Formats: sequence, C-alpha cells, structure tokens
Amino acid sequence: MVVPYKHEPFTDFTVEENRKALESAISQAEADLGKEYPLIIGGERIMTDEKIEVVNPANKNEVIGHVSKANQDLAEKAHQVADETFEWWRKTKAQFRADILFRAAAIVRRRKHEFTAHLVKEGGKPWKEADADTAEAIDFLEYYGRQMLEIDKGVEINSRPIENNRFHYIPLGVGVVISPWNFLFAIMCGTTVAAMVSGNTVLLKPASATPIIAYKMMEVLEEAGLPKGVINYIPGSGKEVGDYLVDHPRTRFISFTGSREVGTRLFERAAKVHDGQRWLKRTIIEMGGKDTIVVDSDSDLELAADAITYSAFGFSGQKCSACSRVVAHKDVYDELLERVVKKTKEHVNYGDPTDNSNYMGPVIDQGAYDKIMDYIQIGKKEGKLMTGGKGDDSKGWFIAPTIFADLDPEARLMQEEIFGPVVGFTKAESFDEAIAIANNTEYGLTGAVISNNREHIEKAREDFHVGNLYFNRGCTAAIVGYHPFGGFNMSGTDSKAGGPDYLIHHMQGKTTSEML
Repeated sequence: MVVPYKHEPFTDFTVEENRKALESAISQAEADLGKEYPLIIGGERIMTDEKIEVVNPANKNEVIGHVSKANQDLAEKAHQVADETFEWWRKTKAQFRADILFRAAAIVRRRKHEFTAHLVKEGGKPWKEADADTAEAIDFLEYYGRQMLEIDKGVEINSRPIENNRFHYIPLGVGVVISPWNFLFAIMCGTTVAAMVSGNTVLLKPASATPIIAYKMMEVLEEAGLPKGVINYIPGSGKEVGDYLVDHPRTRFISFTGSREVGTRLFERAAKVHDGQRWLKRTIIEMGGKDTIVVDSDSDLELAADAITYSAFGFSGQKCSACSRVVAHKDVYDELLERVVKKTKEHVNYGDPTDNSNYMGPVIDQGAYDKIMDYIQIGKKEGKLMTGGKGDDSKGWFIAPTIFADLDPEARLMQEEIFGPVVGFTKAESFDEAIAIANNTEYGLTGAVISNNREHIEKAREDFHVGNLYFNRGCTAAIVGYHPFGGFNMSGTDSKAGGPDYLIHHMQGKTTSEML
C-alpha cells in the first residue's frame, strides 16, 4: 500500500542543526569543484573532447565542473538506444516503474542538503529557493509515481451484453526532454520522470548552464534501479543536438520548458513530418509569462506588499511565474508603491548565495545580465525608477532589485518578459480596468489578486485569463499536487505539471473490444 501523497516539507534554516548541515554540504560541494562528467548513453559513460564549462554565477571564475558535450553522432546513438529500449520498457509494469521513483525520492530525501548545496553553487540559488527546488523534485518523484498507479487502473467504459470493452493508456515512444536552468533540479526531474514512469524512453538534454545536477539525478535513478537505456543523458548544443533530436523521424514527443522564442521554434519544427515519420509529434511546452498582481482598492496593503516583493524578487525574478507587473487601483496606488519600495530597500539585499543573509543571488549568466540591464535602460525612459537600476558583473552577475513606477500598460517593460529582478507598476481607474490590463499581454501563466471584495474575486476567477490564479497571496510557489501548473496563450500548451492529467500528455488512449 502506497501512503497518501503529501508535499515535502521545507527546511527551517533558523534551526541551528539545519543551518550547520547545509553549511557543511556547501563545503563538500566546493570540494567537488572542477570535476569532469561524462554522457550516459545506454548506461555507458562516454567522455568527449569537447566540454561544457559550468561556472558559478555568483563567482564566474569558479568552475563547478566540465561536462562532456554530445554531437549529432552521439545523439543518433542515444536515439537508437532509446528506440530499442522502448520495445521492452513499454511493457513493464506500472508498479515497477513507480517503485523506481519512490526509491529515488527516498535517496534524494536522505541526501537533501547535498543537492540543495549544489543548487546554491551551480544555479546561484539562495538557501530558501534551493531547498524548495530540491523539495519540489522529491514531490515530482512521489506524485508522478502515485499518478501512474492510478492511470494504470484504466478508465471505466460501457460494454454491451455481447462484448467486453476496455480503455487504457499506453506510452508514446522516445521523448526528447529539454529542461531549463532556473528550476535546474525540480523541472528537469519532473519532466524527465513523468516521461519515464509513463513507459516512454527519454533523451535528456539539460540546459547548458546547469547540466551537472541532471547527471547527479541520473546517478540517483540508477541507484534506485533504473535500467540502462531508459533515460539517456546527452547535454549539448541546442542547434546541433536539440534540433537534430526534435527533427528526428523516430522522436515521438518533445517536452520543453524555456523561453517563448525557443518554444515556438521547437513547436514549428515538431509540426513538420519528415521522411519515415509515422506520427504527428506530441509537444508539451511551457514558455514563461508576464505575470501580474492586481491590487484592489479594498485590500490588505501589507499583505499585498509582501506578496509583490517576494513574487518579484525571489530567485532574482528568474521564474516564469515571477511578478513583473503590478496593477493597482488608483485609490491605493501611491501607498502600495511606497510600501513595496520601502520593503525592497530594507529587506531585499543581494550577494553570494552561500551566505544565507542574502535575499537574492546572481542572475544566471552574462547573456541574462546584459538583457536585464538593457531592459532597465528602457525602463528609465518609459517610467520612473524608484529603486535599484544598477548591476555589477565584475565577479558574478548581480543586479539590484529594481522597481519602476507610472508605466503605461503598453510599455515594453509591461509587455515583454525580462526574467530578472525588475517589476513595473501601473495605475487602474477601476477593478474592471485592472483586470483588462492584467489580460493585455500575449502570455497567460500566473496572476494574483489582492482583494477583500468577494464580488471582485469572483469576477477575477472568471475573467483573469491565466492558468494559475491566486487570491490574497503571491503569484509564485506552486506546489506539486496542490497547484497544477501551466499557462494559456503564449505561456505554452497548458500541460498542468504536478497535476492529475499531466502524465496523460505522455500517453495515448487505446480501446479494445472483445466479442463474447
């Protein structure tokens, strides 16, 4: 009997024992700096001459490790292995596959601080954010294992007296999983094991900025009993390896989390039918957002200020769910803005995340730093800079938490995804106008409404067009099994990760009917 699912609790680092444990784990992670990591194809470790150099975003002179880089020949080899392995893996029992996830969850739980410490170093995550990332990875393992056991029971359909009809789900085939750098453990783990536990084989191409944590997950899954060839670890260039695998006629589905630019490009490539292809490729795509917190005239402004500050600046705003827009009713706009600016100045400091006193760490790399700083310059022309607006890339890639006020809803800062610690404020004449402004982007991932007006809350429930809508809290921090996560419009295909129907995106329904 599998115990009921509950999400993994977060670590309280005010407890001295927990603080010392993570400090020790960070020291151990630092002792592992500079290691080399191979590809894993069919269980075989393969070192290549060309390497991906992974650096600490808080200290770009500190090399976390060197990861072997796949090319098209190795990608083809991996695809052949995955294709061959699928022929027997698809017939394995759901319980067998789920048990691998349950054992993997137990392993990660025992080594929780070790993984969290690595996320601090490889991803530049502050302690709280890194711990939540590790907890979410455990959640995905536990939740998807249980969901597979439920799906395996099949779905009840009708039979006539002369027949026996059954309906069940079967796996698709070889899937390409292209994971992001921001939730380098949780999303990478969730998208990979969702495909695997559904009976598919996987080609895992993690983000080039953060591929080492994926290798560490592979070690855990192998220890948990994952057979060779089921998941193949092949970091490499998006244009060389990613495109090749997406275009491959034997690829059955693509699971991608990342930018709108790359996601729409993959969606277009996946739509093309290549010679020898026998199916239309499935796409499971999440592409980010331009997420809004609406603050009503009748609301708790202290709660609103806390929600905005955390949602905008947690992990330096590098979340697809991060609050990058605030739409406040004119009656509370000035007071709310003052509160958020004050909280940001007093509480949102930034620096090396190995020091737990820092609220924010760095942004991920030079490209992200330059892009965000360019948007800050745009913001200075479009609105009023209230705080922040500066960066320092001399050692790591650090940007101060930045607030712009009095922006036009159509301003670039209010329309384009920045993916950094930048939030813009605009004023609404009424609640209806606030919701209209909230809906005026091409995205539709998350949003929040801070209000004590029940009529307005119900109106937003109907009219605020996002996949995840929150009331009287921030717009980030979805929990697996509690807040199924995925967005509308250009935020993706709305495949609700951590939800009851997510695994079905990796499967297809089959009806069998036997005459009696």
